[in-house]
Amino acid sequence: MQEILRIIERVAPTDSAVLVLGESGTGKELVARAIHEHSLRAERPFVPIHCGALPREVLESELFGHEKGAFTGAVGAKPGLVELADGGTLFLDEIGEMEPDSQVKLLRALETGTFFRVGGTRPRRVDVRLVAATNRDLAEAMRQGEFRQDLYYRINTIAIQLPPLRERREDIALLARHFVEGNANYGVKRLGAAALAVLEGYGWPGNVRELQHAIERAVILGKGDEIQPEDLPAEVIGGATPATAAAAAGSLEGMERQHIVATLRQVGGHRGKAAALLAIDPKTLYRKISTYRIAPEEFR
Repeated sequence: MQEILRIIERVAPTDSAVLVLGESGTGKELVARAIHEHSLRAERPFVPIHCGALPREVLESELFGHEKGAFTGAVGAKPGLVELADGGTLFLDEIGEMEPDSQVKLLRALETGTFFRVGGTRPRRVDVRLVAATNRDLAEAMRQGEFRQDLYYRINTIAIQLPPLRERREDIALLARHFVEGNANYGVKRLGAAALAVLEGYGWPGNVRELQHAIERAVILGKGDEIQPEDLPAEVIGGATPATAAAAAGSLEGMERQHIVATLRQVGGHRGKAAALLAIDPKTLYRKISTYRIAPEEFR
């Protein structure tokens, strides 16, 4: 993720098109917003649209707008999202779901910087930066004739691949604590070691979005000041690996030892950083490492 953040930092000031790839729930729109917010267009609009949520006719009207009388119900002219994004960033989420006919019109607009409203005869010019995202395999979609090759190369100047949460478990603790703080309006709570052990042992098929919702639920429904395993959704508790489930049910000392080891691994064994993440004094951390007989090879 640090490498991805470096890519965002480097690509944001440019006008290059960016394609964000990853499973649903990995945070593709967050990446798109970060690119916009660190760009020279940050003071202009960021306009998102989900390409798979609308039929072709509606999508084209939403994208390019329409003139009065263009179709039944078009009682007045309406600018499209492309126009609203003029000077800013247009984010096309799940672009792999766009119909081929719409792909042709989008490509023409990107190549020429001009487009026509639905039912319109006057070309309109816009200046937008495109960020697109998809969870589909676009190479396979091109082989099946479902996605245009020319559009693919137009939107794929810079590709950013977001790994699923199960492949970056070291981020789970950081994200979970962030979501606990973000839901403080429902109650100020802290994440218990046993609950964290369960979170780190779950596969997270819904990725970051699923983790966010699980933490929100725990903050709302948890009765104490500390989030416990029973406050988490049943599928998270039941889906934890046997080792982490056992740790969650084990002694407090065992759970604390496991949490310290996981934190040390997260920071590459740097004890000062680990103490900061654990919110304890470095001397306390050194003492616990000695007490629990945590060997360096366990976290390196």
